Amino acid sequence: MASPLSHSKSSSIDLKMTGERQVVAETTSLIPAGSLQGRTPREKLIRAVALVLGGFVFFTAAFGAFETLIQRSVFVAMITILGMAIYPPSRNGTKRGVLATVIDTLLVLIVVAGAIYIIVRFEDLMGGGPTPVASGVDIVLGTIITLTILEIARRAVGPVFPAVIVVTILYALFGHRIPGSFGHRGFSTGFIIETIFLSDRGLWGLLVGIASRTLAAFVLFGNFLLFTGAGQTFFDLSARLSGRTPGGAAKIAVIASSLFGAINGSTVANVATTGNFTIPLMKRLKYPSAYAAGVETIASAGGQIAPPIMGTAAFVMAEIVGVNYWFIALAAILPAIVFYLGLFLTVHVMAVQKDLGKVSEAELPDWRVAVNGRRLAPIIASVLGIGVGIAGGNSIQTTAFFGIVAMVSVYTIANLTAGVSVKHVALQLFSAFEAGGKGLVIVGILLTAAQVFVGLLNLTGLGVAITGSILAVAGNNLWLIAAIVAVVCLLVGMGLPTSAAYILVSAVFASALVQIGVDKLTVHFFIFYYATLSVITPPVCVGVFVAASIAEEDWIKVARYTIKLGAVAYVLPHLFILYPGMLGMGGFPAIAEAALTGVTFTVALSFFFGGQPVLRSFVDRILWFVCLALAVVPSWPATILAAVLLIAALILTRSLDKRTAARGLRSSMEGGSITE
Repeated sequence: MASPLSHSKSSSIDLKMTGERQVVAETTSLIPAGSLQGRTPREKLIRAVALVLGGFVFFTAAFGAFETLIQRSVFVAMITILGMAIYPPSRNGTKRGVLATVIDTLLVLIVVAGAIYIIVRFEDLMGGGPTPVASGVDIVLGTIITLTILEIARRAVGPVFPAVIVVTILYALFGHRIPGSFGHRGFSTGFIIETIFLSDRGLWGLLVGIASRTLAAFVLFGNFLLFTGAGQTFFDLSARLSGRTPGGAAKIAVIASSLFGAINGSTVANVATTGNFTIPLMKRLKYPSAYAAGVETIASAGGQIAPPIMGTAAFVMAEIVGVNYWFIALAAILPAIVFYLGLFLTVHVMAVQKDLGKVSEAELPDWRVAVNGRRLAPIIASVLGIGVGIAGGNSIQTTAFFGIVAMVSVYTIANLTAGVSVKHVALQLFSAFEAGGKGLVIVGILLTAAQVFVGLLNLTGLGVAITGSILAVAGNNLWLIAAIVAVVCLLVGMGLPTSAAYILVSAVFASALVQIGVDKLTVHFFIFYYATLSVITPPVCVGVFVAASIAEEDWIKVARYTIKLGAVAYVLPHLFILYPGMLGMGGFPAIAEAALTGVTFTVALSFFFGGQPVLRSFVDRILWFVCLALAVVPSWPATILAAVLLIAALILTRSLDKRTAARGLRSSMEGGSITE
């Protein structure tokens, strides 16, 4: 029996439209095929270092991290080697000249030497006394390592992010010449290098620690899930659950992207992976190309806000807010449900209105394949392993280790007993290690560079100065400050990965909202959501560009559908401020009110944008708008009234639909069109 996968196309996504380099894997299957056959010396180097890095992450997740500076310096050295080997200097191709290779090799050797230097001196640096004064060697090593990290960031994600870091460094060096509140007292080059290179506030700081421990463990966990077949299973289950309903292909995209994105955590990678299957499927069923690409884009973006992994920003948020990561994951559950409920309903209503077809039974995977025990067993085992880790009170990275061990054990047993060769199983598992190591390069480089930004921001007091200026302009007007922060998030995040945008904005602007009384967790979720949305918000909307490339459609049309379908996502962060219960705060009454409000608002907004008819007149839009307005009023009476009005409208809609169908059937029978 044919599957949608049999019609998929392999596509190397062209992102020249963005002006930024993005990492998008060429994808031909949701189940990666393991291969350890390297041809060139560079490929062999990449594979070897990636395997070592994956093994390093696995070892430290199992037995605990090394001393702070040792753990972080080893991690930075390995991601630097990988970054230099994977990304060529030129953005126009992959060829490397002899001179470029020599320079890259020298830079890598200097970074490795710097890491060894830190390891040898870590007891002096972390001894509790004053930070050692930077010498000439320290200044040279610190400068070259910093510039190397920024160069890899430029190659991987484009010039915007490293340019921000360079400006921050220049501000630290020369900001004392700026008059007024934005000037600082001045710092010598040696003192700045001490902060960046000889302390745990710069290159070896908190964000690097998160990347090398917690985040690394879950990136490895996610890759093991994919290499043991979870991606294919998610897609097949999505197809079986929704394919035979109106707009079934679009619903497959919503469900599959939410499941895949929850473990992938990257909008762009999610679009490039699942979009290569869902977008051609929707187009083949005569869905508008822009609509197909828009559905996939917004569904993939939702993967970053859906637990358990939620991209890299959620791990960073846990450290900044000062709570356990699982607290962040639990707080994200209700917003994620509301988001996907809104998207699913909007897709359904638009499918009914546009008469978008279902997926034929012949194109759906067999139920016996979709729920095959051999494929489901590793997924179930991984969840149970995570549960055991949590119940045992283990650290987050050790919890991920339990999940990996359970998953790998069950996968190996299930496949070997089914007759799969030992070689194939081993290749898949080694490939998971390799992919996990490679998957840490960008996030590791970005968090290392971002730590330099945060360290210098704290050193110079720039964040305090900007917060003071915002409060001076906006006063205590909560919604004006929130609007400023939201716009800044969307602007800063254009062309940047979510984690980078989140860190930059939260470091500078979060305190402006905290100082006027907004809960710290709420503030960081607010920023996190808008940083996520920046990836799909014009004019630099990388996720949209990827989907438009697959659909072979004008990106502006795709962006319109994306925003229309995901309208609820742009409002949700403001609901966090109005209803803290959306994030699980305030006890059961607050959570219940937030849940009722969120669902009512989301359903009404979905029907408003989807064009759900009630009386089939202009009154319909007014009705849905009244529901929306009542739902956002923070009081139980308004919330209940909005819910009652919504339910009444749905009952009336269903009643009118039945009458219309009955009249049509009666007319057909009277006309003799129905025969025995």
